[in-house]
Amino acid sequence: MNDALRADFLRHVAQTSPEPIGIEVERAHGVWLYARDGRRYLDFISGIGVANIGHAHPAVIAAIARQAERYLHVMVYGEYVLDAQVKLARRLAQLLPAGLDQVYFTNSGAEAIEGALKTARKRTGRTAFVSFDGAYHGDTMGALALAGNGASREPFEPLPGPVRHLPYGEIDALDAIDTSVAAVVIEPVQAEGGVRIPSVEFIRALRARCTQAGALLIFDEVLTGLGRTGKLFALEHFGVTPDIIVMAKALGGGLPLGAFCASPSILAVLAHDPPLGHITTFGGHPLSCAAGLTALDTLIGEGLPERAARVGNAIMARLKRLEYSTIAAVRGIGLLIGIELNSAELTRQFVAKCIGSGVIVNWTLNCDRVVRLAPPLTISTEEVDFALHVIEQSLKEIEVRAGE
Repeated sequence: MNDALRADFLRHVAQTSPEPIGIEVERAHGVWLYARDGRRYLDFISGIGVANIGHAHPAVIAAIARQAERYLHVMVYGEYVLDAQVKLARRLAQLLPAGLDQVYFTNSGAEAIEGALKTARKRTGRTAFVSFDGAYHGDTMGALALAGNGASREPFEPLPGPVRHLPYGEIDALDAIDTSVAAVVIEPVQAEGGVRIPSVEFIRALRARCTQAGALLIFDEVLTGLGRTGKLFALEHFGVTPDIIVMAKALGGGLPLGAFCASPSILAVLAHDPPLGHITTFGGHPLSCAAGLTALDTLIGEGLPERAARVGNAIMARLKRLEYSTIAAVRGIGLLIGIELNSAELTRQFVAKCIGSGVIVNWTLNCDRVVRLAPPLTISTEEVDFALHVIEQSLKEIEVRAGE
């Protein structure tokens, strides 16, 4: 990295970890990041779940250019008619289960979670929320209150609430959902919790319990949505329809965009008593919606959710054949795969070795022994082979070191 630029980076850009990765990105295309020093890195985490169709997809770049020539910001939150926004909302409504017919666009996943929480309180007249151990829903105050990692919450308490945290995947625990609960918020598959996949029985029991208690069921599909799990939305694996679905990350095709979707009767509570009950200056920005619509059409037109299932199964099979004592477990669904190692220290060593060899992976926020693999859904067989070769060599090196 340019020494002056690195110095300015460290001085003027707020740091959120003691040792930033520090790659100076010159450009990105497909599954690759190209650094200024001439190195390239296979982005095996898709920019933390954003680049599902790869970086700088030409169709998305063209859509952005066309929209930029027409207009950028005017006013977005359901007052002006913006064709890119309307078309994306209509397309999402066509693809989501019946009843999830309206879309409120936001800037991010955390903001969409906040809007969903407000909607649930106003709709039900209740105050309490339920989330689960291992949960991650963002880092705003309300979203953080839902977090299933106490170490993340404690420095910022007291947080909005009350929030009850239940064991993820345990049907018997669902009896705690009672008539004081406005909404239950859950990731149908936990990513930051260590790539945890609940049983169909658990998710269906949760739906039934929410219905019985009169609590809204909110699915956080910020990372699992848009093809990541081998279905367009992870809810399809369970045959369950939530009352509200939250999405973001890949939704904007690389630009900032989030959304929460529900029935018109649920979202209507934001329009009265008071009107403008939830507003956002830039949410649903026409540039982001134009990019998002093209990205969605590309995702479906190229059959990328189905491809994610096939490629993910192949990667899982290869990883499960590896015989290293440092591996505790391998689990995944579609192109969301977790490698659980025996310690956090081994995980840190493994991640560092992969990045040093040109493959970007990371550990999960709420389980520091699990490395998440989530490449662009467009990744080729040759690129998978390269990544898995680096992963195997890195595992071999830390295995040797662990045995010394």
